[in-house]
Amino acid sequence: MSSKVQSTGPRAKEHQASAPESPPPPEANAEAIHFLHSLREPQGELTIDVQRGNHKDVSGDLLHCPLVHAYSKGFMDKTLCGNSLLGYLSWNLEIKEQHSQEFIKFHVLPMERKMSLLKQDGQLAVTRRIKEGEEVKTEVTFFPWHSVAGFISESANLLLLRVMALRRMVPSDARFLALDTEGKLCYSTYQALGSQTIQVDHQQVEVFIVEQTVHSEEGIPMSCQFYLLPDGHLAKRVQVGFPGCCMITKMPIVREEDEIEPRPAFEKKPLMWEEDMELYSRFLDRKEELRLSHTRYLQQHPEAKALVSDFLLFLLLRQPADVVTFAAEHFGPFAMSWPPTPGLRSSDRPSPFGLLEPEFV
Repeated sequence: MSSKVQSTGPRAKEHQASAPESPPPPEANAEAIHFLHSLREPQGELTIDVQRGNHKDVSGDLLHCPLVHAYSKGFMDKTLCGNSLLGYLSWNLEIKEQHSQEFIKFHVLPMERKMSLLKQDGQLAVTRRIKEGEEVKTEVTFFPWHSVAGFISESANLLLLRVMALRRMVPSDARFLALDTEGKLCYSTYQALGSQTIQVDHQQVEVFIVEQTVHSEEGIPMSCQFYLLPDGHLAKRVQVGFPGCCMITKMPIVREEDEIEPRPAFEKKPLMWEEDMELYSRFLDRKEELRLSHTRYLQQHPEAKALVSDFLLFLLLRQPADVVTFAAEHFGPFAMSWPPTPGLRSSDRPSPFGLLEPEFV
């Protein structure tokens, strides 16, 4: 902003000669300019990756399950901080195993917090390890598995938000279970805040907003708003009461809904293999192969032909009504476990099938 006032005449010249110099205009200091520049520059990064993984349970079985990996790092009041998350889930979002870590690099007393969740022996084991400077505290808590029905872990929350974005629906009056910052069970609720258009990478995109609130029994509720793209990607995250936010800088490739095409119907045609030269040739080759194999076997075992001839001869001579029983009595003496024939036969002879092994009866 500038202004200029001009005057003419001899009195004006005398006034200009005697007037004192004006003070310089006010200027913002370097700290204020640096703060304004910091508003445009990113102060950290957040990555979230969901893929199919393999998890080995306590019994040693390898199972396919969703694997969630998240990592963030940034500065808070010029102090380096960050957290990481690695979780294995079942397909209905039940926790199998999860490891999380959070750190703040204070100059005086650095702080590190680790938490592990593991499903074992019908219960959920929660291990918390807090390190402040050189002091380390470890706490292990066990929850019976039936008492954590409806529990949503941090890794399950990321997948649940994607499901809500795809369905564009949040269950009303649903109250889930979660862990607060102290590792204690509390309630977690979700609320749909509607849709909004935001700018991402010079594009206007519509997002579905979901607010999650963790109701700690000891502290104040902590709410976080998630701006989700139509395919479930996280576009923006805002923690209520925190001055910063996370937002994607490049528009991802939005996954479109797959269109399932109807299966083509093929008319079943009879197989005329006699007219197919290749199939008919293979049939003749196989037929000749079997004929030669059978002939060679009978030549090597002439007793087989003699046994079959004797059986057919006695069968035609006696012409029994029960051919199967007659065959069993005829070939029974050739078995190794067949008892010797007594000198005097009984008129009530036992069935030859009673001597067979139980698995053959």
